[in-house]
Amino acid sequence: MKESLRKIAALSVAALLIIISSVPAFSYVAKYKEDYYRLYHIHHQQLPDDCIENIYWLELAVKADFANPYYAMTKIEDESQWEKYRCLFMMHVNLKLIEQHLRLGRIYDKQVAYFYDAPWKDEYQRNLEKAKTCYEACYTYWEEAKLWAEKASVSKFNFMYLTGLQNWEDERERVSTGKLNYKRTLDRELERVQKVLDDLIEMNGKTY
Repeated sequence: MKESLRKIAALSVAALLIIISSVPAFSYVAKYKEDYYRLYHIHHQQLPDDCIENIYWLELAVKADFANPYYAMTKIEDESQWEKYRCLFMMHVNLKLIEQHLRLGRIYDKQVAYFYDAPWKDEYQRNLEKAKTCYEACYTYWEEAKLWAEKASVSKFNFMYLTGLQNWEDERERVSTGKLNYKRTLDRELERVQKVLDDLIEMNGKTY
């Protein structure tokens, strides 16, 4: 576990260095969760730097304060709506962090180890270790997403729907009912990655 945490920390440091060197200056100062979330965006063809940039903005969104309800992502009319909005926001951002880590991991992933991959097995192994680190990081975000989905689903919010955030409400429902279960996905992907790694490790000059 400590080794995994060190890998994740190293990835975060690398992400920070890339962002500092490559992200252009913006004409306004991001301060609140909503500001950082608006900097998150999906590229048509996402490269590693694109994923890392999005992870950076989303991590800042998690840590920042909420803006005044007047500037929320949807119309807020009372304190109960404001409370549910905050829960939905945190759930949604953690789900997006999972998505971005999965996207980043799949860039380095290799679905199958073929017998003729032996000459490049060291490089494939390094990339698969990066993929593993990305996938393992998702477990923490998934626990957070489930927690916030649970908070947004308590009885006092029954029959209260933030219609301006219907996709977030849909996510909450899918998490609450188990239709969306990233743990199952992560368990499956990590088991497969380990199998590919084991196959690569067993390769030698006589396998091709």
